[in-house]
Amino acid sequence: MIRRLLCLVALLLLSACSRPVFQGSDLTGASFGGDFQLVDHTGKARLLSDYKGKVVALFFGYTHCPDVCPTTMAELSAAMKQLGNKAGEVQVLFVSVDPERDTPQLLGQYVPAFDKRFVGLTGTVDQVSAVAQQYKVIYQRQNVADGYTVDHTAGTYLIDRKGRLRVLENYGAGPDAFAHDLALLIEE
Repeated sequence: MIRRLLCLVALLLLSACSRPVFQGSDLTGASFGGDFQLVDHTGKARLLSDYKGKVVALFFGYTHCPDVCPTTMAELSAAMKQLGNKAGEVQVLFVSVDPERDTPQLLGQYVPAFDKRFVGLTGTVDQVSAVAQQYKVIYQRQNVADGYTVDHTAGTYLIDRKGRLRVLENYGAGPDAFAHDLALLIEE
């Protein structure tokens, strides 16, 4: 009887210490990422650490993107709706990998169109490149007949309230996966 009770207590303690089971790739303990500074779509300098205390969804994209970016932003918008009142504890940040075209004004039209709480970030080519390298994001301009597109890493990073990189949501994961993983991070 005592042995069973001790086993039950041990199981309860182990389950209390277990890590959450994310639907995206668990990056807990990753040695990359971290704070950075860019300019938001209102022209104000922003640090990632300005959003400490909130769960951050960090996506790298560009406004002229024909598919990946609007799809991901729509999925994040739908996930925010699923979160209901908890959505106020999440900040979505869209970092432009096309700073030559994506001015703060253009980001101010594009990003909040998905959700007025979403923030677009940009900077100089060198600043954006440094942040992309910091997060292991790859992007490359591709010339086409009528201009150019930008091939880029399509995942979204989820960062916990303490500013730690925790999850990579792959492109196409869907709003349910975003909502699930964001909710887990909100509850931590």
